[in-house]
Amino acid sequence: MTTKTVSVSGVKGGNEGSARSLVKAMTWMAWVVFGIGLLLCLFNLYHFSDQNTGLMVGLGFLVGSVHIYVIGTAMGLVHERMNRDRENERSES
Repeated sequence: MTTKTVSVSGVKGGNEGSARSLVKAMTWMAWVVFGIGLLLCLFNLYHFSDQNTGLMVGLGFLVGSVHIYVIGTAMGLVHERMNRDRENERSES
């Protein structure tokens, strides 16, 4: 089994703003999903069991909101690091 490496030095810049807006959009979506999950959980606490579909869906929304937030934050950090590495390559040349 072999692994192939790819260099991203040929990728042109200009997507810093789009990455930032994507992170903001995903953060906003995570908060909306969290709010929906919180409301579903609060309105369906009357019968606390795994048979309560509304409660289970609400918990799924809560867990999903954390995943959305983490993925968005990770994408922002990756773009930031790529831009920083690209700037370091330019300054060394």
